[in-house]
Amino acid sequence: MPGRLVFAAALRYNKLLRLAKEGLDVGKILVLAEKPSVGRDIARVLGCNTRGQGSLIGADYIVSWAVGHLAQLAAPEDYDPALRRWDFAALPIMPAQMRLVPAPSGREQLAVLKKLLNSAEVDSVICATDSGREGELIFRYIYQLCGCKKPFQRLWVSSMTDKAIKDGFAALRPGSDYDLLFESARCRSEADWLVGINASRAYTLKYDALLSIGRVQTPTLAIIVNRAAEIAAFVPEEYFEVRADFAADSAAYWGLWQQRDGSTTRLPGKQAADELLARVKGADARVISVKREEKSQPPPLLYDLTELQRDCNKRYGFSAQKTLDLAQSLYETRKLITYPRTDSRYLSDDLLPRLPGRVKNLGALPQFAAAAEPLLAAGALPRPGKRVIDNSKITDHHAIIPTEGRLRLDNLTGDEWQVFRLIALRFLAVFYPAHRYAATRVLTEAAGEQFISKGQEELQAGWTELYNRLKADEQAENAKPTAGRKKAEPKDEQDLPNLCEGQAVRLTNAKSDKKKTQPPKPYTEATLLSAMENAGRFVEDEALKEQLKESGLGTPATRAAIIERLLAVGYIKRQGKTLVPTEKGEKLVAVVPVEMKSAETTGKWEKGLSAIAAGRMTTETFMASIHRYVDFLVRDCRTSNRRMQFPEERRRTRRTAKSGSRNTSKPAAKKETAKSETTS
Repeated sequence: MPGRLVFAAALRYNKLLRLAKEGLDVGKILVLAEKPSVGRDIARVLGCNTRGQGSLIGADYIVSWAVGHLAQLAAPEDYDPALRRWDFAALPIMPAQMRLVPAPSGREQLAVLKKLLNSAEVDSVICATDSGREGELIFRYIYQLCGCKKPFQRLWVSSMTDKAIKDGFAALRPGSDYDLLFESARCRSEADWLVGINASRAYTLKYDALLSIGRVQTPTLAIIVNRAAEIAAFVPEEYFEVRADFAADSAAYWGLWQQRDGSTTRLPGKQAADELLARVKGADARVISVKREEKSQPPPLLYDLTELQRDCNKRYGFSAQKTLDLAQSLYETRKLITYPRTDSRYLSDDLLPRLPGRVKNLGALPQFAAAAEPLLAAGALPRPGKRVIDNSKITDHHAIIPTEGRLRLDNLTGDEWQVFRLIALRFLAVFYPAHRYAATRVLTEAAGEQFISKGQEELQAGWTELYNRLKADEQAENAKPTAGRKKAEPKDEQDLPNLCEGQAVRLTNAKSDKKKTQPPKPYTEATLLSAMENAGRFVEDEALKEQLKESGLGTPATRAAIIERLLAVGYIKRQGKTLVPTEKGEKLVAVVPVEMKSAETTGKWEKGLSAIAAGRMTTETFMASIHRYVDFLVRDCRTSNRRMQFPEERRRTRRTAKSGSRNTSKPAAKKETAKSETTS
């Protein structure tokens, strides 16, 4: 309690000082959080204990909250009731000034916020929504829709512990510092609206089918469709491999035939394999090369959201959305991890003095005592290098790590525990030494033919010790650590005996194996997340390739929702652990122009949005390019001769006109796509 009083007194003093300088009377400060749970945490720290309508009130502060997006861009019919009727002649719809309207599900809480924002009792505001582009958008849209003109400051935190909240309030920033971030978010929102509304209506009218189109979802769909087409077009080719068994004194090993230049181990047919077997049968053999190389594998990087989602999908079969929900719960409710919706896998150097305490807190838990003990026994934590601490690779937030303070695990669900355990082990692993091993390659010659043998010897387990223990723990708990992945292929490494160049060995047996080339694998959620994150490999333009290295398709916070959206609108389906396109999804990709399904388009957008946030591009320039793009999409759809019959879908009301009619009305489609039209 004394600590809280000191903290509150310091904030009160700063507030009084600021108000005195501005000649204002002392009023209350309204703190606007993004969710009720976050608002309650902030209110507890600020001593706001009196319940109000949709708020918590204290001596100096009133804490209230949004429930996600309470304000949204107006629908077309809000500009003109005639636009409720879907008509090609009305396209493109491009309002001169975009309007905001209350979100239908949040009108009651929006009314509470409007009253508070404009209350004479409140003299300033603190934006405490999530620290990122979308959090900034949520606050600014509410602030604008409620007509508030009061000054506001920004709270920017990376975890929801009491200490992090106190530190954040002690370092509030002027709201104007984030104006460019908001402009970037606003342009993203309005651009998605313009593309989604116009493209979805145009293609729904053109093909008389409910079609949802978006800036990110359509290129993502194209990635899945293109992979399915590669698999369908794949023609397997038969080939043979020849394996020979050798004996050296009392030890044995095996080798795989390879061409003398080492380019392949494949033989084109059975005849070639049989001829090779005949040549080497009974032949003398000798070792012609032994190469041993010591290698080092550093610990993996810390988690960002996408890597966490990938790992949980591979290890436990969790969907991307489920992993995000679990991580959000560990952040907001359990207070065990830092902000999860991050795209960074690094920490900033200001965290360095606080890392030993986090390791110590994990070591105090029986579940992590063995993993933390070697680090704590050393006395001082090994200083992490650039693979952990790198300010240049921090964006809005650092990597996901456990929070400071006492960690309570007793109330976790089984799924929450699995996610937290991965995050905690990854955090500990970065302080462990590298995994060291010796890789040996042996070439054995018989009858002028070469056989390659590979072996690996562990020199130091290092960080892999943690993951070997994790695997054992999962098996002991009857978990399914291999969920989401196929049975591993046999390794080509073996325990090789001690051999030396020129050593004579015996070829004891040789046989051929018939094999077939394999098609590309369909996407799982894990591999699709990788493809979305690394969309630059689908782009030829080098500048855009670099931009997509940084942003990819979507953001860590939205990729799960994009996948769920593609499933919801029937463009893809789950087939076991894989994601495959439906007939509807394949046909949509076939009819939209290249620009709509190309990752290159998203690369250009993300490059522009980043430039706005950095002050290198004006919003007018960006939005002018979007207007030109929307004009192109509508014109291309109207004039194209790409014919397609989409599968029949059940409608909620009877159609009123034939496909493509200038006066076609789509009441059923409109009802179903009110949300999907503006999906990115």
